[in-house]
Amino acid sequence: MKVSNYMTNDVQIANPDQTIREVAQVMARLDAGSMPVGDNDRLVGMITDRDIAICGIAMGKGPDTKVRDVMSRDVKYCFDDEEVDEVLHNMGDLQVRRLPVLNRDKRLVGIISLGDLAANGETTDAGQALSGISKPGGEHSQKAH
Repeated sequence: MKVSNYMTNDVQIANPDQTIREVAQVMARLDAGSMPVGDNDRLVGMITDRDIAICGIAMGKGPDTKVRDVMSRDVKYCFDDEEVDEVLHNMGDLQVRRLPVLNRDKRLVGIISLGDLAANGETTDAGQALSGISKPGGEHSQKAH
């Protein structure tokens, strides 16, 4: 099955020039922990509640700090025509719970999460991905900072 069958299509996008306060308010309204960051129709980063807390507040940055100053620039993504099992395996290896979804023109067309996949019957593969994500260490480990 293709990623396009499971992804969320209606994705809110943050702008690098927004403040972390504005983005945190949007995240709260959406009940989301992350947002893709786009600039001129291109994916340039991801911002998470963790980025705001660890790279923003914990580093002494205030609520008017720009998204570009705390976002993750090394964005991992998948394509809408990729197979779900391959993407789930990659999510486990990358230790991420969600990925932006691009078309082959590298335009953002959605986002896919472990929750999307588990809710649509991919429970075994989603569980295996979560097992990889839950291993200590990785790019987003508290010990890495």
